Amino acid sequence: MKLGKKYLVLAITVALVTGCSSDEKEGLGETGADASTSGYNDGSLSGSQFGSGNGYNSASHLGPEFSDPNNPLSKQVIYFELDSSQVKQEYVSVVAAHARYLVSHPSQRVILGGNADERGSSEYNIALGEQRSKAVERMLRSQGVSASQLEVVSYGEEKPVAFGHDESSWSQNRRVELGYQ
Repeated sequence: MKLGKKYLVLAITVALVTGCSSDEKEGLGETGADASTSGYNDGSLSGSQFGSGNGYNSASHLGPEFSDPNNPLSKQVIYFELDSSQVKQEYVSVVAAHARYLVSHPSQRVILGGNADERGSSEYNIALGEQRSKAVERMLRSQGVSASQLEVVSYGEEKPVAFGHDESSWSQNRRVELGYQ
């Protein structure tokens, strides 16, 4: 059974790498930074394409509710426990708020970028990032969001926001970021 899981993870990784490889060379910016697998890159080296106010996730093209710290829409990062793809209870209302927004704005699209900390193999972390993104996708879909509005992407351990080698850093890297387009 363990051997079968390893082959499944390897097959998923190969499929992801193969499907994404054609965009990597085209997406190089002036800085030489890699493009993400979604094909978007603003050239910054912030460690994350989401939530930083840089790139395509800037709240400037969204309503004021996205910049109001008292509004759950301002929270665009969902954090996870170690080796888990289960959305924590504290983020259920955040996902629900994004679902309501997306249902009422059917032309709005979101990239669900799954991430993992540095522990574990690259293959495992790619699969875990995808499982996390799909968990958020399932929650959004169950609340009426159209599949055409959502794109699932896994970055594994490749886009950390914290670079330490301790629990404080790792907990920040175990996440799904909602990147509004």
